[in-house]
Amino acid sequence: MWTVVYIAPSKAMAEMLKGILVKEGLLCMLKSLGIPHAGDAASFEILVPEVEAEEAHEILSSVLGG
Repeated sequence: MWTVVYIAPSKAMAEMLKGILVKEGLLCMLKSLGIPHAGDAASFEILVPEVEAEEAHEILSSVLGG
């Protein structure tokens, strides 16, 4: 089962964070939120397998300073 670990405000940020998670060895996918024709301006969910969610949160916290 996939779990949302972060909602990025843009496609560019979502792609950047996905790249970091994948580089760390995690599986990751993005899902657009809201209006389909919003394109790159839409928010994106960053999802990882449930078993990797805690590790993903730790990585994102260190990157985002949270």
